[in-house]
Amino acid sequence: MTGVPASAAGGTGKPAPGGKLGAAAVNQASLWNIANILTMIRLVLVPGFVALLLADGGYDPVWRAWAWAAFAVAMITDVFDGHLARTYNLVTDFGKIADPIADKAIMGAALVCLSSLGDLPWWVTGVILGRELGITLLRFWVIRYGVIPASRGGKMKTLAQGTAVGMYVLALTGPLATFRFWVMAVAVALTVITGLDYVKQAVVLRRQGMAAAERAARDEREAAAER
Repeated sequence: MTGVPASAAGGTGKPAPGGKLGAAAVNQASLWNIANILTMIRLVLVPGFVALLLADGGYDPVWRAWAWAAFAVAMITDVFDGHLARTYNLVTDFGKIADPIADKAIMGAALVCLSSLGDLPWWVTGVILGRELGITLLRFWVIRYGVIPASRGGKMKTLAQGTAVGMYVLALTGPLATFRFWVMAVAVALTVITGLDYVKQAVVLRRQGMAAAERAARDEREAAAER
């Protein structure tokens, strides 16, 4: 009941011709919220960032500065889109899928480009990307038993990676170039430590979930036997 007389809707009591279009508009509006728009911006920034970083052979300080600006914007939007989605209940299926893809795309693109330019050892890129791929597979492995919440270590890892990669994107020399090496060392250490911690939590969660499922099945069998 809407409280609107049938005559006001044409007197037939049937849905207005634009009913389906109205529903589609609502669904579209729910997709085009500020959190999702920020995620889309981050996705669009990936090819632009790569083009800027590799422009003029990849060693022009000016182009590298522009690439850093694009990378910084991507990292900032990563902070705000998730916060806005949770705070204002803007979580959508698109955001759940696109947000982690955008995160990995910008970081992966930066690491691969820096290694291809010879600025960053390939093993560093391999460790970071391997960890991210492994964690993604672990999520699918335990998803039926629950979700592992983000830890403080994971947030520190993300901050360290973003800072270190951003410093490598810039054409730094002298003491700053030495400093970024140590920042990257911290980022790699946190990547490995938090990755191992995630594996431990995933194993525990899966064992607990399997044990709970076995108890539930046993209780169900016992209840059926008593009938």
